Amino acid sequence: MAFARTCSVALVGVEGVVVEVQADLEPGVAAFTLVGLPDKSLTESRDRVRAAVVNSGAAWPQKKLTVGLSPASVPKSGSGFDLAVAAAVLGAAERIDPRVLADIVMIGELGLDGRVRPVRGVLPAVLAAADAGYEQVVVPECAAAEASLVPGVSVLGVRSLRQLIAILADEPVPDEEQDELGRPDPLLAGLRVPGTGAATGMHSVGAAQHDHGHDLADVVGQLSARTAVEVAAAGGHHLFLEGPPGAGKTMLAERLPTILPRLGRQESLEVTAVHSVAGLLPPGKPLIDVAPYCAPHHSATMQALVGGGPGIARPGAVSLSHRGVLFLDETPEFNSQALDALRQPLEAGHVVIARSAGVVRFPAKFLMVLAANPCPCGRFSQRDDLCECPPPAIRRYQARLSGPLLDRVDLRIEVDRVTRTELTACGARGESTATVADRVRAARERAAERLAGTPWRTNSEVPGRELRSRWYAASGAMDEAERNLERGVLTARGLDRVLRVAWTVADLVGHDRPDATDVALALQLRTGVPRGVPMAIGALT
Repeated sequence: MAFARTCSVALVGVEGVVVEVQADLEPGVAAFTLVGLPDKSLTESRDRVRAAVVNSGAAWPQKKLTVGLSPASVPKSGSGFDLAVAAAVLGAAERIDPRVLADIVMIGELGLDGRVRPVRGVLPAVLAAADAGYEQVVVPECAAAEASLVPGVSVLGVRSLRQLIAILADEPVPDEEQDELGRPDPLLAGLRVPGTGAATGMHSVGAAQHDHGHDLADVVGQLSARTAVEVAAAGGHHLFLEGPPGAGKTMLAERLPTILPRLGRQESLEVTAVHSVAGLLPPGKPLIDVAPYCAPHHSATMQALVGGGPGIARPGAVSLSHRGVLFLDETPEFNSQALDALRQPLEAGHVVIARSAGVVRFPAKFLMVLAANPCPCGRFSQRDDLCECPPPAIRRYQARLSGPLLDRVDLRIEVDRVTRTELTACGARGESTATVADRVRAARERAAERLAGTPWRTNSEVPGRELRSRWYAASGAMDEAERNLERGVLTARGLDRVLRVAWTVADLVGHDRPDATDVALALQLRTGVPRGVPMAIGALT
């Protein structure tokens, strides 16, 4: 029987569907037909596979060849099916035993000379194969480390189709010439997407813990803003920094990832899967185990922020910053519709993108940091009259941030201009990143112990009804916050967020439950109105 089948994976977002690749040879005029909803790049695999097979020393069958991709109702795209198509054709031609191919998942693109090139999304593809019960996977050699992150799967990394044929046919494996040392591997070009380099701000800058290049001690003054950054990191709360240019807003945002705890195993796999699909995995680092940091330019479109684009939907900035920090500098300059599109992922923790071909879902649990000037010129302040902007211009500028979006931000801090005394003082450095990171890690551990057995990990994720029914504040601690609700200073959502922040403050200072001081600090961080409590976390312990 001139028939063989093997398997590959079709990616829909960061989720995969195992696809059976079937090859059938029949007598007749030599032809190659590919069916099963392939896209343009997959249709072109007919020429790539034929050339790769011939240049690998195998004979191309001179018969009517039909390759089917099943299930046929699932759209399939990309060049990652090349290796499976070539193996199925060789199995149908009896160059390889078809029985050997049936339970193997193959992922990889073929060059015309038979080399196996990497493709994006290897990790989520192998995860999908493992979930479907497959135990053997063949991937490009340079992507084997990424595929090996999935437990319970035997990974075979091959550099060429010749090697794969020899291994499956139980023949001596030929040696492939290695590239010269010091030269970039051209095969790794398949892991990158043009236009997503470091200059775009859409890349994963893993902030290594205690990164000496971004130390909190470098920030001069700004006690309240430093406290807000620490609280944001400890509880996963969103942060809004407003202040004049040069006050240190960007410095604070860049140092926030350095005090976040390292990612757990499951979190690392989630983050790595998203960056693998986007083609943004750092070279030589298959697993991202530190919080990513994404800072798109204010000219970014809605598709760049939340995902989408023509053709197959790509992950946006909110997904690239999953389990990390999304920093929007000069927030009022962003498109208002793009900013309002952030509301749904802020609440749901994921993005759902609907297209005519199907629905794609990307994870999007991120810590958002907004930074803005108080007015177009940036010099508006209650303390002086340096601003030359007319009041209507100031109101229009501040109104670019909608109330519903700001209501989802737990911490709102006014970053003051740094004074000459603070800037020139000797020995007045604040706490270092290492000190604050240790305190944040201890607070996260207290929260994790309290939330054990629930689907939530940080205080910012706990629903308001659970806070009001299971985890109470101390008696009378919420009285002032409730009075703010009655006066209209806080919304019902705002009251819940104050309680969440109060729990984070209590975790940082080591309290069993929030007391009046913890709630007062949470109110001050939320409303900006002084409540007569110390702003330094160390002063509350």
